[in-house]
Amino acid sequence: MYQKVTLEIVSRLQEVVGDKNVIFDDPEKLENYSHDEVAEKEYAHMPEVVVKPNTTAEVAAVMKLAYYSNIPVTPRGAGTGLSGGGVPVHGGILMSVENMNRILEVDLDNLMVVVEPGVVTNDINEDLKKHGLFFAGYPMSLQSCFVGGNVAENAGGGRAIKYGVTGRYIMGLEVVLPDGEVVQFGGKRVKDVTGYNMVQLMVGSEGTLGIFTKIIIKLLPLPTAKIDLLALFPDVETAMNVVPLIMTKGGLIPTGIEFMDRLSISTTHDYLGEKMPYPETNAALLIELDGTSQDQIRDDAMSVTELLMENGVIEVYAAETPDTQEKIWKVRRNIAEAFKAISPVQSLEDIVVPIAEIPKLIPFLAQLSAKYDVLIPCYGHAGDGNLHATVVKKSDDSLERWKETLPQVLSDLYQKVFVLGGTISGEHGIGHKRKKYMHLVMGQVELELMKRIKLAFDPKNILNPGKIVDLN
Repeated sequence: MYQKVTLEIVSRLQEVVGDKNVIFDDPEKLENYSHDEVAEKEYAHMPEVVVKPNTTAEVAAVMKLAYYSNIPVTPRGAGTGLSGGGVPVHGGILMSVENMNRILEVDLDNLMVVVEPGVVTNDINEDLKKHGLFFAGYPMSLQSCFVGGNVAENAGGGRAIKYGVTGRYIMGLEVVLPDGEVVQFGGKRVKDVTGYNMVQLMVGSEGTLGIFTKIIIKLLPLPTAKIDLLALFPDVETAMNVVPLIMTKGGLIPTGIEFMDRLSISTTHDYLGEKMPYPETNAALLIELDGTSQDQIRDDAMSVTELLMENGVIEVYAAETPDTQEKIWKVRRNIAEAFKAISPVQSLEDIVVPIAEIPKLIPFLAQLSAKYDVLIPCYGHAGDGNLHATVVKKSDDSLERWKETLPQVLSDLYQKVFVLGGTISGEHGIGHKRKKYMHLVMGQVELELMKRIKLAFDPKNILNPGKIVDLN
């Protein structure tokens, strides 16, 4: 049993981080830390106290106090997660890293940057622009998320085909363990096979094994040229068949390839008050190409366009300037808002399947939609098979029926994804939103191994308990 946060504990927390960095007995302020971006209210839980440490030493002191007092601690970044990973399901202490927001070092000789976990991801790249460098593994929500949360979730995004996801660029971590011990995993070295790869174990661990206090990130030269292509197709299969051809026959690695199904396209056009230019469109791809030479990128765009024309595309639009690029990205960027306008009650999913299986998945979503009388638009990252199939409540449906139906929809969806060789999350994480479905895509042996890893780091189960796996 966990212990409650007492006035004595609050006083000791104030001694560690200062009075202004402790929130207690203030329901309005505490409520801000009770949820992330998951829409369903049942995933929200109030913390008993919020602490905002400023240094590694303060994080360690809070963890030592919590460990020996048997009080659960939930680490939290910007609160932009989509799995309930930063929600304090057992109350206790919520540790926000918002004050640990410094870029500590830009190491141009080693092409590394050292940052604290509360740095807004976009600020890293803004700071690096003057050096002609960037952090390539950032997610699409880079302007609002903290880098610590990106590492905790191994966040991805639309550029994963060429650049990969967050974990590819994390070279070292300073970590505070559940008992308050401070350890250093990795460093500024590119190669390291000395023992187990502890850095990559921590990446994506969702704050269940340790709290990051310093992050060492590998940098790349900043691309100076970019062209986007919007390709419209008569059906999903034709669109998906082109994706591998761009890389095999075309010999190119696009920065990203985004997919939109017909429901996503038509609903968003209606939301924006625009007409679909080609009503026969049933699928669309947004293909992004980048590099260091505009002439070379133009040649690459022409090669891709010719390949698309040979393989059933209806029309291709090219965008080379920021204004035209924003125009062709407008629909993709507004899909989520378009469906929120229809119904704020929805479940944003994060499934991932092998690319070649996407054409089999889309018809299944239509069957699922008809079976349960819900909307299921599908859009996302076609180049890596990570799709956001979003289950949306129809406006005339009752909330009671929705709550009964959604678990059945998700169970059917996840089982189909598993059969297709996929799994239930590609970038948003498990948290406590998807935890109960883990057994659908993982065997008992795998789940037991995860529990053993958790217990090896956190035998008292005080760090972000109730996430990924249950220990009892």
